[in-house]
Parts: sequence; C-alpha cells; structure tokens
Amino acid sequence: MPTVLKTSLMLSLSLPLLLSFAAHAAAPATDTAPRKTLAPFASEQALTAYLDKLLAQQEKIQRLRRAEIQPMAKSAPMPAPVAEASSSKSSEVAGSVAIAADESVTNTQTAGVDEGGIVKVHGKHLVMLRRGKLFTVNVDRQALRPVASIDAFAPGSDPSGSWYDEMLISGDTVVVIGYSYSRGGTEVGLFDIDAAGRLAYRSTYHLRSNDYYSARNYASRLVGTKLVFYSPLSMNVRRGDPFGGFPALRRWRPEAVPQDFQRIARATRIYRTDEEIAPGAGLTLHTVTSCDLASREMRCEASAVMGPAGRVFYVSGQSVYVWTTRRGGGSAVFRMPFDGSAPSALKTSGAPVDQFSFLESADGHLNVLLRKEGRGDAMWESDRGRGALALLRVPLNSFSDGRDSAPAASYRSLPGSGDYGLQNRYVGSYLLYGYPGNPGQRQVDPNWPLQPLQALRWADRGDAQALALPHGVERIEALGNDAVVVGSKDQDLHFTSIRLGSQAAVAGSYVRADAAQGETRSHGFFYKPQTASEGVVGLPILGGDESANPRSSSASVLYLRNSSLALTELGALAARNTAQPDDGCRASCVDWYGNARPLFLQGRVFALLGYELVEGAVADGKIRETRRISYAPPVRAQR
Repeated sequence: MPTVLKTSLMLSLSLPLLLSFAAHAAAPATDTAPRKTLAPFASEQALTAYLDKLLAQQEKIQRLRRAEIQPMAKSAPMPAPVAEASSSKSSEVAGSVAIAADESVTNTQTAGVDEGGIVKVHGKHLVMLRRGKLFTVNVDRQALRPVASIDAFAPGSDPSGSWYDEMLISGDTVVVIGYSYSRGGTEVGLFDIDAAGRLAYRSTYHLRSNDYYSARNYASRLVGTKLVFYSPLSMNVRRGDPFGGFPALRRWRPEAVPQDFQRIARATRIYRTDEEIAPGAGLTLHTVTSCDLASREMRCEASAVMGPAGRVFYVSGQSVYVWTTRRGGGSAVFRMPFDGSAPSALKTSGAPVDQFSFLESADGHLNVLLRKEGRGDAMWESDRGRGALALLRVPLNSFSDGRDSAPAASYRSLPGSGDYGLQNRYVGSYLLYGYPGNPGQRQVDPNWPLQPLQALRWADRGDAQALALPHGVERIEALGNDAVVVGSKDQDLHFTSIRLGSQAAVAGSYVRADAAQGETRSHGFFYKPQTASEGVVGLPILGGDESANPRSSSASVLYLRNSSLALTELGALAARNTAQPDDGCRASCVDWYGNARPLFLQGRVFALLGYELVEGAVADGKIRETRRISYAPPVRAQR
C-alpha cells in the first residue's frame, strides 16, 4: 500500500504540497475521460478461481484459530452445565430485524437527477407513498380531492417484514422501492397511473441486496427513464454457492422461489483493484443497477466493484461514485458511468460524511469533503465519524485502473474535525460545513462554545472563513446562489441566511421560539424562488414536548419569506389531528422517511402533514389556510 494511505490526512498535507495543489487546481480540466479503467474478471472461470482463492485463505485462518483455541480449552476447567437455550430467543432476534413530473416537489442534490421520495407529481395529481399504500390527490384548478389509493405491494403477497420507503415517477409509471427482510432484497413495485389519477398494479421485481437504508441518503435515482440503484451485497465465500449472493433479479409471482433469481452482473461486469482483500476481512459487492422504465417489462443490468463494507455513494449527472473504506485505514473511490463504460478508481485516504460531501464540478473535478475516520452512511453511520478534515479535489481524468493513489497535493487540510453530526453542503462556489453542537453540554454549561460555520471556496487557494453563529448547524440549504443554515439553541429554532459573494457573510436571521425541526432529511426542506433574490422557504417544525420525537406526527410546516436574504415569517400550516388514525397498516408502519413536506405547485402552497394535505394562500405578508383534506384510507379498508 502506498505510504500516503498509511499516514494521517494532517501529516500528509504539508505546506509545499498544499501550494502545489492550489496551482494544480487552478488549471481547468476539459477532458474528463479516465486515463485507464478497472479490469473486469475475464470469465466466469477466472471469477470462480478468485473466490476459491479467498475461500482457501479463510479456511486456513479458521484452522489456525481452532488450533490456538483447542489447547486453551483442554487446560481450562469444565464450565458448569447451563440450561438449553429455548427457540423463543432465536425467534425474538429474527423478529427484531423487521424492526417525471411537470414540476418537481423534491429538494434534490443534483439537477436532472430525481431522488426517491414520499411525494411526487403526475400531471394534475399529487402522488403520496405512506404506510404501505399509494394515494393520489387531484390539485387541478384549485381542486383538492382524494382520487385513489392502492397497496404498495403485490396483490396476494405478504407484506410483513417489508418496508416501502421511496417512490419515483417516469411517464405513466409509478415506481415504489422497498426492502423486504422476509424475501431478502430490494423490492421494486411498478404501478400504472392515468390522467385521472387512477392507479393499477402492474408487477413486482426483487433485486438481491442487503438493506440499503441510510438516515441521510436515498437508495434510488431517476435519470431520464433509467432507474438507478446502489445496493451493497455482503459476500460469503464459505457458503455452498457464493454466486447465490451475486446481483440478481426476479419477477415476483405467488409461488416465487429463490431459484427464480437470474444473475444480472456477469463476471465481465465485476471489477476489483489490485488491493488484496485482507484475510478474514469482510468483502462487499458494491453494486450499481440500472433498469430501463421505457418498456412495461423492467429489464436491468448491473456492475459491481469488490471492496470493504464501509461505503458512501453519490450520483452526479453522468456517474455514480462509490467510496469504500476499510477498517484500519485506507479507502478508494470508484467512478461508474451511466453509459455502461468500465468503472475507474483512485486509492484515497479518509472517508466522506455523506452524499453531500461530493461535488462533480463543471470544471471537470471531483471534490470530496473527508474526515480521517468514518464507516460510510449506512443506517446512522454518517453521524459517527471523527478526525481531521480535508478537501480532496482531483481531476476526473486522473481516475485510473485502481492502482494509482490520489496525490497528497490533492488534499487540502481544513479547520475543524469530523465529529458527531457534521453537516456539509456545496452551494455555488462554496463548501459550507458545521456542527449541531452539544445541547446536553450547553444545558450544564450555558457558556459552552458553539463551533463556527466554515465557508470555503472549493476551487480557490484561500483559507476557509469561520462565521460565528448563535446556534448549532443542523441543516445547510441553498437559497438560490446563497444559503440558509438551520439549527437549535436552547429551546428555539434559528434560521440564518448566508450571503455567498467574493466573501461569505451572515446576512439575516429568524428565530422560532420553542420549536425544533420536524424533519431532518434533505427532502423535508424546500425553497421556491420567485426572483433572483426573493422566494419562500418551507420546513416542517415541531414545538413543545413533541420536539423530543422526530418521528411523531409533525405539528406544522413553517414558511418564511426570503427578500434579499432578510427572513420574515409568513406563518405556518398546522396539522389538525396529530393522533395516528387506525388505518389498518400492514407494512411500513413507521415513517422512517418522515411524513411532512412543504409543497409548492402551480403557484400554490401546500403542507403535507401525515394523512392531511393543507393548502394555504399568502396575502398581506401572511399565509392562511384555505382548505384541507384527509386522504387516509377509508374505514372499510381497515378490516
């Protein structure tokens, strides 16, 4: 392994190297094609031989471990007999596991790349995914009327142990993405929707995968008519058939069996670098699957790269990037183009926080905010990294066959550390990052210092600016070419606007007393620009005791007017009934992706609040409710 991978980010970033990087970064890159690409396995036989080699290594390790344990067992006293474990414990453990549109309403990271969410638009209808069902509501010509609902799973199937999390719409096809613990993979449901908002089930497919859930990221993207998934697949070469864990697809039928799965990644679409897998270390197939929604039958193909388990993935307009991190240090970033061409890679150091740590910039570079240690963004891992921070900035044409390392001069040391809850976002020519702070510590010591917001022009050689804020940093979002930072201090929720010109500067502020964010995912926020300097912000909020539980029914959606970065309150649209109705829920009965969204559609303003859809109108500087509906399932559907 190259020396740069074994040294810390701080030690590797000496001043001469940083100056060299700055000069290198100033030169524009026009050719983004990689110098070399990863070599796939030449054949099924070559892939089998490699897996057999890994198996032999792991069996040798097991034999050595048994040899070490046996003498110890002979010399140790015999333990007292214990009662035989009952089957109820194993069953308890198993059960605990189950623990394009006319106008976008989704706050996406990359223009032209839609992300799976809980609400989308189809013509004159809003389409919602909630608690295992799809719903449509007519919003045409001042209308607000429920139209249809349907189960988000196949008729006749058992949805227990399944979670239906994300939805996308391509043409007249509604796609529901879920994960089934009982069936062991990603579930993709296709539904037809017509101009009247009627829904009809079409088909269900299963993609072999491990759980994709991330508290910050989304599993699915839509680029044109291409449905793109990232899914990790843990490999176990000691199983009878290691290919039984490779990327595969099946169409669901009532009598479906595991043998129905058909591999969608042949050996010549599976790649690895020259890095040898450490004996006994976990191995993951980081898989990118592309499915064509242009035809009624879903056809998919996949590419995969072998690497350690820790991962973060990011989708640009041209490629999927997968960053893998191995325990004990060392990492790599893979670039997997949408056009089906071979992936390329670079060996790296450090780990991104989440997908917002990445930017494929128009000048032909990949920019990534890194911290020294991290284990990817699966589940809640994004909050758990630590260590020194750096910005990696490399030309896209420096990607290669995985043998090369990003030069030390490509890393730029940054102030701060990658501690718990770090938030980051690229807005225009700036990278902004900061920390939520430690509310518990501030309750003990009111003078406990808040860390500043850092603002860095990612393409320039200047230092980061430290902007003092009176609150922590829990969310960073774009306001056109500028930004807004949302965070808490004591019991209040603060909004601070940031002007991003030749220098970054605090511009304005608004404080909502006794409130907290009602939704922390990026899709919970939306900014609707009206001119270059004016627009409306929407964000779900909670107040009082409800703020302690971010998954309780959201109390309201708050709207703020942005006028040249002066933030003023328009008001809030509130839920009338915060109690969860008895809706006969059979699947996805916890709103892990939230249940509240601000919606701006056809010049109108809505608040999605659980099963309520509330419309408001702005007049005389205030928003007032004009109507509301409930789209909850009818009582007769509960039995």
